[in-house]
Amino acid sequence: MSYFEQQKAKFRNQPGFIAALDQSGGSTPKALKLYGIAESEYSGDAAMMDLIHAMRARIITSPAFNGDRILAAILFENTMDREIEGRPTAEYLWKVKRVVPILKVDKGLEGEANGVQLMKPMPDLDKLLARAKAKGIFGTKMRSVIKQADPSGIRAIVDQQFTIGRQIIAAGLVPIIEPEVDIKCPDKAAAEDLLKKELLAQLDRLTEGQLVMLKLTLPDQDNLYAECIAHPRVLKVVALSGGYSRDEANRRLARQKNMVASFSRALTEGLTAQQTEAQFDSALDAAIESIYQASRT
Repeated sequence: MSYFEQQKAKFRNQPGFIAALDQSGGSTPKALKLYGIAESEYSGDAAMMDLIHAMRARIITSPAFNGDRILAAILFENTMDREIEGRPTAEYLWKVKRVVPILKVDKGLEGEANGVQLMKPMPDLDKLLARAKAKGIFGTKMRSVIKQADPSGIRAIVDQQFTIGRQIIAAGLVPIIEPEVDIKCPDKAAAEDLLKKELLAQLDRLTEGQLVMLKLTLPDQDNLYAECIAHPRVLKVVALSGGYSRDEANRRLARQKNMVASFSRALTEGLTAQQTEAQFDSALDAAIESIYQASRT
């Protein structure tokens, strides 16, 4: 069985969740600040990326972080291109930790129009996908954001996600479709109803063998996405924490049957550069266990 088939089987058959370790250039200063490293402690993008890689490497190499409870890790492109303990990051994740490597591929968001923020163009996507495939990456992640319950905007966001998703499938990877509903959306429940309708319409247009994953905001109506979870073209439906605290995200997630976490900030909450290795590993282990248990419902 190829690595790709082994990894697909892991998603289908094993309990666990996705660790989102893909803070980009824009969100890295905030992530480092939460980790206890102030902007005054480094200068320039290169130093910033060195520090965030050290943080990610510390998480990934921790004994608490392994394929027993973690299905996959989402990486920023800069992380994919670096090494952990002398191995390329994707290779280290799979061969050492049995954690499936996934790559964030979007280039950020356009300004808001029709109540949504579409993704910026990705002119070099085919080259990036070929490079990712060669490095052993299983799938991709791309995020856009819904701010209002606007039917035309939500249709546009889902159309864009699936159009690019088909390009990713053609490159031999499994895309994570992430149309995030902002938790501050004034009519979040209505936006989620519209989103579900558009997702199901697009899923029904996929042909046999075309697989996607969905990464969705924890819904106001519990088990709203049950039809998406059961859809034959969906490998996994995962939840983003979306600004909720870890405790609140876990509470909401535990009410969703067969939906698992893909948390970023909620995973690293409470981890700091100043902790000893024992303190860090203990805090990470507790975070992973709480998210794992919430994902097992």
